[in-house]
Amino acid sequence: MSTLENLSSINRPSLHEELTDRLRTMIVEGVLVAGEKVPERELCEKLGVSRTPMREALKVLAADGLLTLQPNRGARVRAITLDELEEVFPLMGALEALAGELACKNATEKQLQAVRKTHKAMLACFKASDMPGYFRYNQQIHEAILNAAGNKTLTTTYLSLAVRVRRARYLANMSQQRWQAAVDEHELILSALETRDAGKLSAILKQHLENKFATVRQWILNQQDNPPPQE
Repeated sequence: MSTLENLSSINRPSLHEELTDRLRTMIVEGVLVAGEKVPERELCEKLGVSRTPMREALKVLAADGLLTLQPNRGARVRAITLDELEEVFPLMGALEALAGELACKNATEKQLQAVRKTHKAMLACFKASDMPGYFRYNQQIHEAILNAAGNKTLTTTYLSLAVRVRRARYLANMSQQRWQAAVDEHELILSALETRDAGKLSAILKQHLENKFATVRQWILNQQDNPPPQE
C-alpha cells in the first residue's frame, strides 16, 4: 500500500495565491496607481517575499488585465479605459442576470440566510459612511448569489471579469444620492431573491450594474476633462 494514501490535503492558501490576492487588492483600491511602475523591490522587502513569487504574481495580474508587463522594464499598472469598460460591463450585466435566475431556483435556505446576514452588515457600513466596508460586503453579496446559482462555468467566466469592474467601481466616487440608490437597489435584490422571483431578480441585477456603469463612466469622463496636474 502506498504511503501517499495517508496524506491529508493542504487547506492554507499558497504564498503565490496570497501574494497575488494582496497585490490585486492594492490595484483595485488604488494603492498601486494606474500608469505607474510597480515597485517590485520595495514590495518584496515590505511583504517579505523573494522576487520569484513576486514576478509570478505579476504575470497572473497581467493576465487579469490589471498590469502591463514590459520586457526588461518591469510591470506597470494599466489605466482604466472607457472603451474597455463599455465592453466589460454589459457582459457582467448579462452574467449577473443569469446568476440571479439560477440562484432563485437553486439557492438553499442556508445560502439565503448568509445573504441576509451580509446585507445587514452592508447596511451598517452604509449608515456609518464606511465605503470600503460597504464595498467589501457588497461584493460578498454578489458572489454569494453567484455561488448559489450553482454553475461552475458561469462562476469562472464571471470571476475572470469581476476584478475589472471592482476596480472601476472602487475608484469612481459615488455621490451620496447614488449611494442611497444603490442601497435601495440591494433591498430589491434581497426581496426578489427571498421570494425566488427569477425574472424580477434578473432584471434588477442587470439594471443595478447599468447604474454602476453610469457612475463609473461619468467619473472617467470627468478625469479626462480635468486631468491631475503634472508634478
